[in-house]
Amino acid sequence: MAIRQIITYPHPVLREEAKKVTTFDQELKTLVQDMADTMFDAPGVGLAANQIGIARQIIVVDRSEQPDDKNYVAYINPILSDGEGSVVDDEGCLSVLEYQSKVKRFQKVRLTAQDIEGKPVEFVAEDRLARILQHEVDHLRGTLFIDRLSSLKRTLYKKKLKKILQHQE
Repeated sequence: MAIRQIITYPHPVLREEAKKVTTFDQELKTLVQDMADTMFDAPGVGLAANQIGIARQIIVVDRSEQPDDKNYVAYINPILSDGEGSVVDDEGCLSVLEYQSKVKRFQKVRLTAQDIEGKPVEFVAEDRLARILQHEVDHLRGTLFIDRLSSLKRTLYKKKLKKILQHQE
């Protein structure tokens, strides 16, 4: 399919609330495949549609067991509930240039969504998968992982980003 451009902070589409998907057709399947190709090319472990400029409730998650595998799953209109436990671990983001930080997330969450055909999907995710799902669903709400950091860390990142962007010009 096609590798799309990943939108980076501070682009406004990353702050948009994604709209619910109501049509499950070939266009959706093509978009999901493009998202997966883009995620693997980046490389990343998850990607939300607004990260490629499309504010729709679609995420893809890398489910590969081996480094060379390209196994993914798409979740449409995902909703997280029943968060349990608490884990602090490093996070980065394809849309947040050159930055990683420790972020507190639930250790376990319930995902309710639809698959690419529109069929209901529901399961409990733990640990790494739970973290990825929370990160990607945040994107659909217009939230970035840097929003979960202290104001000092966010301010320091914004200063760093300003220098990165000046250097790119």
